[in-house]
Amino acid sequence: MNDDTDVGALHEAVRILRSTTAVRERCASIAAAVSAGSSAHFELNRAALDAVAKRVARLTRERYPTLDIPYHSRWRHFEAGGLDRKSELDEHLLERSTTAAARSRIDLTLISVLLDAGAGPDWKYREAGRSFNRSEGLAVASFRAFMAGGFSSDVGDPYRVDAAALLKINAKTLADIFQVSDSNPLVGLEGRAALLRRLGEALRAQPQIFTAMGQPGHLYDALTYHAHAPKLRHHRPAAASQRHHHVKASRILASLLDAFSEIWPSGQSLGDIPMGDVWRHRHAGGHGASAGHVPFHKLSQWLTYSLLEPFEWAGVEVTDLDELTALPEYRNGGLLIDAGVIVPRANGFASREMSPGDEWVIEWRALTVALIDELAPLVRSELGLTAEQMPLARILEGGTWAAGRQIASELRKDGSPPVRIRSDGTVF
Repeated sequence: MNDDTDVGALHEAVRILRSTTAVRERCASIAAAVSAGSSAHFELNRAALDAVAKRVARLTRERYPTLDIPYHSRWRHFEAGGLDRKSELDEHLLERSTTAAARSRIDLTLISVLLDAGAGPDWKYREAGRSFNRSEGLAVASFRAFMAGGFSSDVGDPYRVDAAALLKINAKTLADIFQVSDSNPLVGLEGRAALLRRLGEALRAQPQIFTAMGQPGHLYDALTYHAHAPKLRHHRPAAASQRHHHVKASRILASLLDAFSEIWPSGQSLGDIPMGDVWRHRHAGGHGASAGHVPFHKLSQWLTYSLLEPFEWAGVEVTDLDELTALPEYRNGGLLIDAGVIVPRANGFASREMSPGDEWVIEWRALTVALIDELAPLVRSELGLTAEQMPLARILEGGTWAAGRQIASELRKDGSPPVRIRSDGTVF
């Protein structure tokens, strides 16, 4: 094989591993191996899925009695405490064009999602006399920092994120934002700060997408601007007549992975191409250079789910939502362990602190993706809804994530997940 063929094969493998098709296929392959008894770590009890579906459906009806279920999104966490923080931002965006407002909302979404790895059990954020923890606390803290201009280098334009501001962020900056102290510790502070600096570097390195300013919200332009519009002498890319009014969810994800895969610190790569949340597993299957790798892209998919509304608020329909997968993290994966669907072989698993690259963790995450795909039609049947009415984005919200938190609270006084992962503040 010559060098050109090698390069071509490598880039084809990267393309495959950045697709949600590969996420599903590789996770299903691992699930099949576990079902066949080939796992040293897990057994499966699919008979328990019916009870999980009933729990998820019951909780969904309790949370959304009219079954008007929003997407699983960072924007739900901005509603913590029953407050409509979006309206607060919208007031400041009233004078902006639809495009400029979309950029600002995308900026906020991106920065908040990237700061949304596990907070640890002892951290809280106080806002106006109220206290929030875990994902909601991180969301409220990042929202307040955004509103205060904490991610903008221009005091005259606080409601944005730009590369110059990100490159200056360090652990102390985030400690101030998150009210961290000896008595209020936050997991992975250094890792989060380093991630934001790498984001700043990635934005600055791609001015053709994010402009010289390095504003992530210009992803909106990249995904909606009609590249084949007539090239007028004074053409303006933001003109409505030149914009697409629909975009596939998988295209949003692919654009995020192409732009930002190098910011993740996992050390996973294919050749010299950083891959982020992609891991080797002996039962992953596949062909060619991508064989043996299972992709998850958890934070990038969480970001994609969270960007559905900013695009829709700008009048852009996001299609093919169910090309995205379940998010393999504490709550979805914890639900399946706590409910007895995923059965660890070792009784002492809960006492061990594991790493994202451990085979046990990779396998558990793959099973989470595969089994929630199996759970989804059962939940829809319980609710009497179709796949079109209840895409996975709503099942997760209704839903599996909340049920994971609910069952954890029933089984453990502190509501902690059943799995302990050593976190650097990025993957988990």
